Amino acid sequence: MKKGRGFDPTTLEIYRALFTSVAEEMGLTLRRTAHSPNIKERRDYSCAVFDREGRVIAQGDHMPVHLGSMPLAVAAALRETSLGPGDVVVLNDPFAGGTHLPDVTLVAGVFPHADGGWRTADVAAKQSRSGQSAIRHPPSPIFYVANRAHHADIGGATPGSMGMATDVYGEGLRIPPVHLVRGGRVVGDVMRLLMANVRVERERRADFEAQAGSLKTGAARLLEIVGRAGASEPAEYARHLIDYSARMMRATVRAIPDGVYEAEDALDSDGIDEGEVTLRVRVEVRGERARVDFEGSAPQVRGPINAVEAITVSAVAYVFRCLVGAEEVPASAGLMEPIEVHAPAGTVVNAAHPAPVAGGNVETSQRIVDVLFKALARALPGRIPAASQGSMNNLTVGGTDPRTGREFAYYETVAGGMGARPDAPGVGGVHTHMTNSLNTPAEALEYAYPLRVRAYGLRRGSGGAGARRGGDGVVREIETLVDARMSLLADRRTRAPYGLAGGGEGRPGLDSIVRGGRRTKIGSKGSWDLRAGDRIRIETPGGGGHGE
Repeated sequence: MKKGRGFDPTTLEIYRALFTSVAEEMGLTLRRTAHSPNIKERRDYSCAVFDREGRVIAQGDHMPVHLGSMPLAVAAALRETSLGPGDVVVLNDPFAGGTHLPDVTLVAGVFPHADGGWRTADVAAKQSRSGQSAIRHPPSPIFYVANRAHHADIGGATPGSMGMATDVYGEGLRIPPVHLVRGGRVVGDVMRLLMANVRVERERRADFEAQAGSLKTGAARLLEIVGRAGASEPAEYARHLIDYSARMMRATVRAIPDGVYEAEDALDSDGIDEGEVTLRVRVEVRGERARVDFEGSAPQVRGPINAVEAITVSAVAYVFRCLVGAEEVPASAGLMEPIEVHAPAGTVVNAAHPAPVAGGNVETSQRIVDVLFKALARALPGRIPAASQGSMNNLTVGGTDPRTGREFAYYETVAGGMGARPDAPGVGGVHTHMTNSLNTPAEALEYAYPLRVRAYGLRRGSGGAGARRGGDGVVREIETLVDARMSLLADRRTRAPYGLAGGGEGRPGLDSIVRGGRRTKIGSKGSWDLRAGDRIRIETPGGGGHGE
């Protein structure tokens, strides 16, 4: 095949598939070896491969809210620590590349042999301890591998670490970039410190071990690629993939009519104070570049819906990647090259320490997507869908399981309605936009926790009317068999998901506690004490309709 721009297109596609398969296999390893249903069943994790400069090359088909923000976490790890053979760095600090505290990132390097061959970090560590290594100076990594997983608890005042804290200290254990593994051995003091501050220690430890094992899988597969092709060609084609992604995004932006497109949307409240929390965006397109400006968005708030900059950048990256329209676009650092993001410091889209941020990752990220699509609908009316449910409906329940006498912490996001598209109706009962997780199957939930699923089905008629209807939300009702503490962090309960082109709004969500057969409506953000036999009933929003 004819070469172009200094690379062979066929070889480029081979490397795109190879690097992506590495990230996907890392995810498979993590899912199969983790202990918590949140990772094993819901697949609330993401994996990615980075070049030697820390630029993302490939990502698995995992969680958009993780993937767009993970490069900032890797940058923080490389800036704040020194990664050697066999080392793994852990972090979750929202103000140092993280998103919210339950999302914990692990980062490791892939290192060369002294003799020009290659080996994984764990093999390097074993050889060093046994005296086999001839390396006198630490080598530089040729790649980095990273993963991020949502732990069902990371400490804090409420089980699940998603309660109504008014600062980040109340949300759980904050981990700056530190070594969890050195030279292939777990740093015992660090692990003990982590385990002393979380609920369900055995599950958290197992999930950390699964994350570390996932990094080993990624390193091994990358070294197999290098073993077949040598060191220079994979590195060269990693650069070409980044450049190719940038060219594809520039072409996508160029296809948007030049102009300025503005929109406004809002979150219902911050859960602490009354009143909506406004988000504003101004998208300016000039040629093959776009500037996304969130000036005018609300100042950061007391409640836990503040987003850090990594979240806002991640949401913008997701929206523009949707516009590329090619399933096989390399999910690399090049996608954001033509796009500038301005998120004013101290606002709800770029909060400053010590703002609480648990809901910024899961709720505000969804609203950023909504407001950005709403603005772009003015430029591309034939391509943009109506608003989807706009919430992840975060539910956590914790207490003591009488079957084992041990603590438990259940966390789940609940699906809802997809917004109708210009040429098709929305889908009902799915996770949309910044979440790509699954539900916890009733069998797995009831096996793992003292809980029972009493109702689960579509919320018929909740999708917005229109030439193409919005997808329906769901009804999920869960009974606790023990006294427990429950937290809910959700939105779109007062301001409904919008329709487009004359389509109707989706129905807002509704939440209640059923006690003794009597249903009591509750707010969408808060914590409640439950008695054995109480039921939590979540009715999620429907998607907006499209067309009159």
